[in-house]
Amino acid sequence: MVRHDALYESRKGRIMDTNKNHIPRRTFLRGAGTAMALPLLDIMSPRMSLVRPVQAAAAAAKPPVRMAFIFFANGAIMDQWQVEGEGRDYKFSPTLKPLAGLKDDINIFSGLTQHHGRANGDGGGDHARNASVFLTGCQAYKTNGADIKLGISVDQAAADDIGKYTRLPSIELGVDRSRNAGNCDSGYSCAYSSNISWKTPTTPMAKEINPRLAFERLFGNGEDKQKQARRDFYRQSILDLVSEDARKLQQRLGQSDRRKVDEYFTSVRELELRIQQSAVTAAEVPDYNVPEGIPKETAQHINLMYDIMTLAFQTDTTRIATFMLANAGSNRTYPEVGVTDGHHSLSHHRNERKKMDQIAKIDLFLTEQYAKFLQNLRNIPEGEGNLLDNSMILFGSAISDGNRHAHHDLPIVLAGRGGGTIETGRHVAYPKETPLNNLFLSMLDRVGAQVESIGDSKGRLQGLDS
Repeated sequence: MVRHDALYESRKGRIMDTNKNHIPRRTFLRGAGTAMALPLLDIMSPRMSLVRPVQAAAAAAKPPVRMAFIFFANGAIMDQWQVEGEGRDYKFSPTLKPLAGLKDDINIFSGLTQHHGRANGDGGGDHARNASVFLTGCQAYKTNGADIKLGISVDQAAADDIGKYTRLPSIELGVDRSRNAGNCDSGYSCAYSSNISWKTPTTPMAKEINPRLAFERLFGNGEDKQKQARRDFYRQSILDLVSEDARKLQQRLGQSDRRKVDEYFTSVRELELRIQQSAVTAAEVPDYNVPEGIPKETAQHINLMYDIMTLAFQTDTTRIATFMLANAGSNRTYPEVGVTDGHHSLSHHRNERKKMDQIAKIDLFLTEQYAKFLQNLRNIPEGEGNLLDNSMILFGSAISDGNRHAHHDLPIVLAGRGGGTIETGRHVAYPKETPLNNLFLSMLDRVGAQVESIGDSKGRLQGLDS
């Protein structure tokens, strides 16, 4: 006879687990239209007492490998980006200095290229091509802002194959609103400038720029608008809604797991409060054209989105993410670091040192936010290591020198060990014209996606294995 002593939610629906020493990896806490995933816990491993030691080691829950792609616009000041030396014996550049404390967790690449970022007979529009080619490696179809045609991006190639293992196949985040109609750059549709994630050659994946809506996407459960309105009215926390399931769960956990869950719940609640406190309306920020609920400060907005990505990976809600720090050709200002001129305008600096110094401040600012994100991932224990160990977090652009619109020797950093399959701590210099998509193929292998080619790839990138 089945006992009803513990009821929890699995990915396939409500289950009754009679083994108090184990709960499924895909366990959710539910309540009032909310589904809250959990981080990897010891109790999710098979019962060790019932198997031999060697079998137990093989059966233990192994953390999945995640990957994220973070895009910045307008290239970089390359003489401030490029590091000195190769292999493990290199010195950090001014722009990458914030990553010095994470040296053992990252690789810096040089020599990688996105060939189709170039005009290739198609004239101007390098900024639109910068975003469109970044994760696809395909030439954008130029029709004076009308029809769009590109290729499948690496994140969506992965989502098509391994997305079935998580509640969300992928998540797409950004800071600037998307515009998928009209002409934004020399005859290229605005869709090319606003998106780096492409489901099909004609279908970009819309990114979410509102932190609250992105948070709801992680923890919502298809609730109807009436329930959403009622919950917003009472301003209930996600944690309040799943409190009964959470109480039952805590009764089954050991000391280590209780600590993990407490820390996770604390981070969720802190993020909720920060989202509530940061929400402003467009009317309150007349010089910053944003919809309701978007933070006023760029750093605050970026860090909220990074925290949402952290929760998405920590709970295995998705293993694939993209994040646009700005749309291609963005003319955003960065007053928090003393840059009041538009980013895109500054990128056409004609080697004027004053303008180049302004862009270098932007480059440094974005690297600092990236470093904070990586540090947060590293601080979350998982398996025998941490969340960063089990991830691949790429930071870069498909333009190197924005002034010359160069698409070779791209600024690319890859953080994380990919589940122990990547040797980190190095500057790896590849031969000129090595396709960036070769790296993407190697990343796809590590998340378990069966993909033989993507964009202009010529094979797997050599020299990554640990």
